[in-house]
Amino acid sequence: MNGTTPKIRLRNLRKRFGNKVVLDGIDLDIMPRTSMVVIGGSGSGKSVLLKCILGLIEPDSGTIEIDGADILRLPRHERGAIRSRIGMLFQNGALFDSLPVWENVAFGLLAERKATRADAAARAAEFLAEVGLGASVGELYPAELSGGMQKRVALARAIAPRPDIMFFDEPTTGLDPIMGAVIDGLVVDCVKRLGSTAVAITHDMASARRIGDDAAMIYQGRIIWHGPASRLMESGVPEVDQFTHGRREGPIQMELRG
Repeated sequence: MNGTTPKIRLRNLRKRFGNKVVLDGIDLDIMPRTSMVVIGGSGSGKSVLLKCILGLIEPDSGTIEIDGADILRLPRHERGAIRSRIGMLFQNGALFDSLPVWENVAFGLLAERKATRADAAARAAEFLAEVGLGASVGELYPAELSGGMQKRVALARAIAPRPDIMFFDEPTTGLDPIMGAVIDGLVVDCVKRLGSTAVAITHDMASARRIGDDAAMIYQGRIIWHGPASRLMESGVPEVDQFTHGRREGPIQMELRG
């Protein structure tokens, strides 16, 4: 990858809420067509990091480059154009309960008037097929689906715009281990099929190793380790090893005890 511009480059990214520093100088490169998994404890700043890139939260300082352009310094309409290329799979699916599945999947197409309802319904069936669901599921409502099926529908909606960047927020939360592995497999397949760059945040180490090419851990607002996802369980960094192995004793707990 030498000489290749990172798809996403973060430099000295900082964000605080009142007296609480959440991001304290994040530096991270995510290369094109790779999958990056970001791990860290609850409240470590993983979700804030994603929201800063998505534009849902404005960082206090630092740079966020996408394809070499610092989006924080672009005009609003140019920021919006770049961020429209990002697909998002939310932790709990975030499906609209009042809409049938096909309208959830085709929501973006309908909202931006890029397709008629008939065309959108046909496109939705195609997207559902890509995540292993039949067209008949499109007529159901989210409440009629299992947790695994809801995740699949949310993934179909995320890939519908054919994004070149995809974000996954805890993709296996609430799923049993087998369904978690199924969803991870679909995530990997969809990302590869689209040729997308992916960023996932997760507490699930099995999921992290299935999804990620690379991995990074946030601790105390900084990236303390970055390397191949295959080495997550043997990083050699005490904080990372404690977190990935779920050990009660270690530097993280010692600090919590004060």
